[in-house]
Amino acid sequence: MKPQPASALATKKRIGLIGGSSPAFRHLRIAEEMGRCIAENGFVLVNGGMKGVMEASARGAKSQGGWVIGILPGKSAQDANPYTDIAVPTGLGFLRNALVVLNSDCLVAIAGAYGTLSEIAYTQIYGRKVFGIETWDIPGVTPAASVRDAMEQILAFFRRQK
Repeated sequence: MKPQPASALATKKRIGLIGGSSPAFRHLRIAEEMGRCIAENGFVLVNGGMKGVMEASARGAKSQGGWVIGILPGKSAQDANPYTDIAVPTGLGFLRNALVVLNSDCLVAIAGAYGTLSEIAYTQIYGRKVFGIETWDIPGVTPAASVRDAMEQILAFFRRQK
């Protein structure tokens, strides 16, 4: 039996989007726009699969025909927001934040509270690049002024990796 070629989905770069579950309306709009931009550029969106910026970014990605992977804190795939294509229940609660980071080639943080801060910490532990829009102003987070700026920085980051 011949080995099957890798699917197109398996070879795509994955952009993690992290942020709060109860953000301001402004941050929901930014997350949805970021999700659209991720899909328009042919990337897969990875997030926590729940509500807030996770759901908004997934909605944006799906509006452009993109793929969304949700790494869930609970034990049921049914807990995922309706825009998630592949729901991965972990039963780990906030400990699943490490899995969101490990399953992303780089990440974008939008606003957020301590859960987002823990994900940012994991980006530093696991050597992942994180771009931030109106989020924690700490070492390791590369600030982006807008969604467009974040995407330009992501594209430049991937070009440097080649």
